[in-house]
Amino acid sequence: MDIATILGLLAAFGLIFAAMDDPAAFVDTASLLIVVAGSTSVVLYRSSLGEFLGAIAVAGKTFKNKLDPPEKLIEQIVELATLARKDGMIALEGQEIANPFLAKAVAMLVDGADEAIIKSSLEREKSVTRARHAMGAKIFSAWGEIAPAMGMIGTLVGLVQMLGNMSDPKSIGPAMAVALLTTMYGAILANVVMLPMAMKLENQADLEESNNELIIEGILFIQSGGNPRVLSDFLAAFLSPKIRAKMAPAS
Repeated sequence: MDIATILGLLAAFGLIFAAMDDPAAFVDTASLLIVVAGSTSVVLYRSSLGEFLGAIAVAGKTFKNKLDPPEKLIEQIVELATLARKDGMIALEGQEIANPFLAKAVAMLVDGADEAIIKSSLEREKSVTRARHAMGAKIFSAWGEIAPAMGMIGTLVGLVQMLGNMSDPKSIGPAMAVALLTTMYGAILANVVMLPMAMKLENQADLEESNNELIIEGILFIQSGGNPRVLSDFLAAFLSPKIRAKMAPAS
């Protein structure tokens, strides 16, 4: 699990609720329907059903931390390169590899695919994965733009109701609640949930793309019969300077 995402989300909502003397007073069914159900409907309208459901599935990545640290990938690729140089590509068959992209690349090595096929296949896989994550991020970014707009629509609805019933003091309070709470719900949904989620997905997509590029370079190095002793230094460009410095003594 991604602790940063969970702690950040809980802390944000905790601080909001802590500022409320009576949280029950901030619950209004009509406002929730306008903002939450309304914005969901508009997002669904601007997307296809497949894109919408795919974005919901991709959203789970914001709560999971499945990305492999690049230094761990380099260590594993160097081990695979050493094994392949010593016992041949067939020795890579049956190796336990958790990363699905790396597992697919190693399977192609075992099958004896040439460099051009390996590179084109993995580049295509990398591009498709990136596009899928980018689509999810775009949908949540759009959701973050739509939610405040739905809040403003709810505010206008509440104001019209309030102005249309000024002669009835009992109706002014509920209408004013709709007017104010829809704006608050829209701001919270956009700035606490949807926009941070879109940013997180974009960041994770960048990191995963970098990992996949690292794997492609490492696999092509193995396929070309390169010396495993220099592979770690060859792939060190994908590491931050701090991590690169830590790995230097072991290289």
